[in-house]
Amino acid sequence: MLLAAVQYGFTFLLSVGLALYLTPFIRSGALSFGVLDRPDGVLKRHREPVPYLGGVAVYLAFLLTLSLVFTFSAALLGLLLGGTMLAMLGLFDDLRVIAPRLKLAGQLLAAWVLLRSHISIQVVSLPETVTVPLTVLWLVGITNAVNILDVADGLATGVAAIAAMGLFVVAMIGGDQVLAVTALALAGSLLGFWRYNRPPAQIFLGDTGSLFVGFMLAALALLGAYTRYNEAALLAPVCILALPILETTLVVIARLGGGRSPFRGSSDHMALRLGARGWSPRRVLLFAYGASLLATIAGIAMVLVDLGTALWIAGSVGALFAGLLLWLLLACPAPPAR
Repeated sequence: MLLAAVQYGFTFLLSVGLALYLTPFIRSGALSFGVLDRPDGVLKRHREPVPYLGGVAVYLAFLLTLSLVFTFSAALLGLLLGGTMLAMLGLFDDLRVIAPRLKLAGQLLAAWVLLRSHISIQVVSLPETVTVPLTVLWLVGITNAVNILDVADGLATGVAAIAAMGLFVVAMIGGDQVLAVTALALAGSLLGFWRYNRPPAQIFLGDTGSLFVGFMLAALALLGAYTRYNEAALLAPVCILALPILETTLVVIARLGGGRSPFRGSSDHMALRLGARGWSPRRVLLFAYGASLLATIAGIAMVLVDLGTALWIAGSVGALFAGLLLWLLLACPAPPAR
């Protein structure tokens, strides 16, 4: 027990420290090569161009931490290979050298790598013909959900760190030390990067970071052991990742309702809607972090309780999800483009 605690502490401090150390170097490189996110008055409302490629720092801090902590297993290597593919896809997208169709194809290929590594949704009562497409849908969906959430300084970084910490707790409950350390390394890397990504952001995650982090969260969620006390706890990952799912649902409904493609950028995001109501960036972040933390605590609680209580928790989170979605759609109109 003491050895595990030392390993957890070392992993967390190392990942935070590496992200804090690496991020300024990545920022300087992005500035030197002109890899900047320029304001457009719609989604990008910052005043000055901000460097991209922050995800490279998160990826390197995460990978270096694990390389110093673990001897890689086949499953972990598959996880890292898939994550690396997503980081490279995001990097190519940040550099504007990849088409959207190739981006989706790359995500599907990364999902296939996980399936080949025997990482998938595990439900005994469901045949493989069902679990395989569900796994791919989950991986691609959550990957893009975190990408969609990344529209405000510190938002996706903080929410993803909370989710990663939630998966770390679930792994500790299940006694899976490898999963626990991996989730903790991701959380620490994100928290170290958050120092430079909080408002006003000095550097953005970019697609390099948001796609990599989204994929890793989705994959780590598949590895958790949830059903020791009740089958309904299979919904725990949905609770832990409720905020990115809410954001994606909001954006898709709003765009389809306006007769627009759900794949085309718009100002329908939660952070922009709340900002249009006069909320400060700090208030938006506190609201998002609070909602994500409550949903994560609910997901962890589902793993520990009996079936009836787990169903009640899931129903409560679902009701709050629906209520918040309706409030954002009806009471918080999207701001017009400037």
